[in-house]
This record gives sequence, structure tokens and C-alpha cells, in this order.
Amino acid sequence: MAVVIEDDPDIRDLIITVFEQAGFAVHSATDGETGVKLAREHFPTLVTIDLGLPGIDGFEVARRIRAGSECYIIMISARTDEAETLMGLGAGADDFITKPFRPRELRARIDAMMRRPRAFSPASPAVAASPAPATPPPAGTQGPAAQFAPVTVTAEMYEHNGLSLDPATRSARVNEQVLNLTRTEFDLLQTLMSSGRRVRTKANLVRHLRADHVGAETFVSEADERAVEVHIGNLRRKLGQGGHEPMWIETVRGVGYRMAAEQ
Repeated sequence: MAVVIEDDPDIRDLIITVFEQAGFAVHSATDGETGVKLAREHFPTLVTIDLGLPGIDGFEVARRIRAGSECYIIMISARTDEAETLMGLGAGADDFITKPFRPRELRARIDAMMRRPRAFSPASPAVAASPAPATPPPAGTQGPAAQFAPVTVTAEMYEHNGLSLDPATRSARVNEQVLNLTRTEFDLLQTLMSSGRRVRTKANLVRHLRADHVGAETFVSEADERAVEVHIGNLRRKLGQGGHEPMWIETVRGVGYRMAAEQ
């Protein structure tokens, strides 16, 4: 059994043909969420994942599948960046192939994988029942640097200078007064609070809002960065922040933003 997760119909049909010629029954998906679901339902021996999927990207798809399956994973991308390849392998992929590729190349990769013994998890139904992996702790809340962060994290809630944020209910309060934040404003505030005193550049915040993979160096325009400035300005206004010594969001000139020191 194989699962093909690819949004380009021509490439998807090509991969399916290669798999069927190799003797696999094939299920396919055009987005990451559906692909993860198929992997949990059908217990495939091999999965191909396109990196640039709509919704969750190929890195996250690989992590979710790998959390509950020992299937072989081939990641497919149109880009040849070495760092991207390393990230794909780190997410759980066994191999990485770049577009365009010849059917014979993919078939050779498949044959090579099938010659490598793999200790598949017994009772594959356990894969289907397994939930999505727990979300890793937000950046800035773990490791040696965390002890210097001014933000207190308690049961997945963040607190700082009378400001509290609860990701589970997507609610934020200042001195128990509920803030009426937009989705973007909430996401920006959560990112900054999870980072503590670590500076987030405007480009980094743009990529976070676009849900780019961590560490990805995707293009960020000046308009994107100006939009972040506007959102931060609106967020400060709703927080009631003013004066020369900010209580919450601090600008690091020429770099970006971070949470202010404890007061």
C-alpha cells in the first residue's frame, strides 16, 4: 500500500503510475490534512509528500505521519536547497527527490528502499487511532535561555506584567479586562510572549503568520514588513500601551520586537 500526497495533478498521476507499476495499491490526497488521514487509515508501506502543499506543509505532514508510523517517506520538492533537504530528513523523511524527476529515478528510489529492512510497527491499526502529535513547546519557552524570559508560562498560558494569554481559548486579558484582538494580532502577541526577551524580526513574524516552516528563508517584501508594523501598532493601542517605557511590546530599533522587561 502507498499514499501519494501531491497537489499537482500531473505529478500526482505520474507518481501513482510508478507505484502501480511497482505493484502497490495507491491512495492519493491533494492536501496535507487528507494525506495524514489516509496514512492513518490505510497503514501504507511507503508515502510520498510534496513539500509545498496547501494548508500544512510537507514538513509538518511528515512529522505527523512519522509520529505514528514506520512507513518509508519520500519528500518531493521543486527546490534544491541543501538546508531544506536537511529539514525534510529531520522531519522524518527517508529520502528527498527534486522536481522534475524521471519515472525511472523514482522507481529506483522505491526499489532501493524496499531492499532496506524496516521494523514496521506491529498492529498497524494503532497508527489509525493515534492522534496528531502534541504541539512542541513554543520557541523561547525551553532550553537554557528560558530562565531569562520575562514571560511566565503556566499550563500553556502566558503571563507578563498583568497581561495574560490563553492559546487554548484564544483569549487575552490585561488586568482581567478582555482584549478584542483580531486573529493576526493574537498570533503576533502569542509569538512574542512565547519568545520572551528573544527578539523577533519583522521578517520572522511575517513568516510565522504565513505558517512558513521554522528556519525557512522565504521571500518577505517591504509591504509584508509594513503590515506587521501596522498590526503591532494596533496591538499596542488595544493593550493601552504608551509612554517611553513600554509595559509589554518593546521595539528593538533596526531589528524587530520583543517583550519588555518585567516591571
